[in-house]
Amino acid sequence: MKELQSIIKTFKQCKQSGQRTALATVVKTSGSVYRKPGARMLMTDDGQMIGAISGGCLESNVFEQAQTLMFYSGTPTVVKYDTSSSDDIIWGFGLGCNGVVSVLIESLDDVEASSQLEFIADCFEQNQQGVVATVFRVEGKNQVQVASRLFLKQDGTIINGIEDNQLAHKVQEDAQRALHNKCSRIESYLLVNGIAEVLFEVIQPPLSLLIFGAGHDAIPVVHFAKQLGWHTTVIDNRPGYTTGDRFPVADRIIFCNPEHLEAHLTFNPRMVAVLMTHKYTHDLALLPILLSSGLPYVGLLGPKTRRERLLQDLQASGFILTPDQLQRLYSPVGLDIGAETPEEIALSIVAEIQAVIANRCGNSLRQRAGAIHSQDEEVKCLVSV
Repeated sequence: MKELQSIIKTFKQCKQSGQRTALATVVKTSGSVYRKPGARMLMTDDGQMIGAISGGCLESNVFEQAQTLMFYSGTPTVVKYDTSSSDDIIWGFGLGCNGVVSVLIESLDDVEASSQLEFIADCFEQNQQGVVATVFRVEGKNQVQVASRLFLKQDGTIINGIEDNQLAHKVQEDAQRALHNKCSRIESYLLVNGIAEVLFEVIQPPLSLLIFGAGHDAIPVVHFAKQLGWHTTVIDNRPGYTTGDRFPVADRIIFCNPEHLEAHLTFNPRMVAVLMTHKYTHDLALLPILLSSGLPYVGLLGPKTRRERLLQDLQASGFILTPDQLQRLYSPVGLDIGAETPEEIALSIVAEIQAVIANRCGNSLRQRAGAIHSQDEEVKCLVSV
């Protein structure tokens, strides 16, 4: 998320200053690779590279490939890097990654190419989900162009740049399916005179983290969350603590009591919360509000005995947690990494949130039986249009 935000920010700056830019996007992978489809790298005419499409081995070559597009003219191109050979004779990288990466390179001087970043920026700003459907391979004689796109927003807005009407109709249907399933994927289509492959990227707005309590231990939580590009909000009822000087990188600071919380916030599924108030009565008042809101993650600082006491007092007051609400309550908060200092505790909290949102358990990768990345991005079917 932070990487994509940096790409968008730099692109806007370059556009204002008149700098030439190009964009590289991973559109298809197989085998063991460092980045998944949708990973991007922005390149500027003065040599900057923002973002990454590999572990650092392909970027220089991709930048060289982009020079023609930035300084001269040319159509978007897809370059395939095959590192599955044990010697890597062709590229001479000696990677041993055993994977194949296809990268779409295009000049952002082209309005249609730059529209993808503008669309993603709109999704971020409007806190909407969306889908970017990009044609990256075309075989046969037809009017479909590589790098033509269809955009779909959560509110139903559709922007179509695919000239073939039948293909555009099918891509629109599959974009709606991808948005519903919240899963990026690749589809292959049989055209009248050939084949087209399309990458469907589901765009998620930045995760919103609500931090209740503006104590000293909340400061590193905000910093770690911002490093991931999350939108952070700090809530406290102490005027001396809810200041911009104390939380300079927080996106929002709210001064209010627990009973007035809902007048300041509108909850949504892309929002998580951590209770660090160090005040029992505040946690007792906040838990029913947060757990009833449907947030996928509510972290509660403190030992198990404190949590059990809170649950007993909530039950005595008439609020009995459902199994689903108990499943979304994480207490004690954080992953078990032996954290003691505020910074270590903040790391364990942010890491646990990332694991929950990604639907992972937070174990060491060496304990994972399958591949690190899911194969949802692989071709699902061959559809005639």
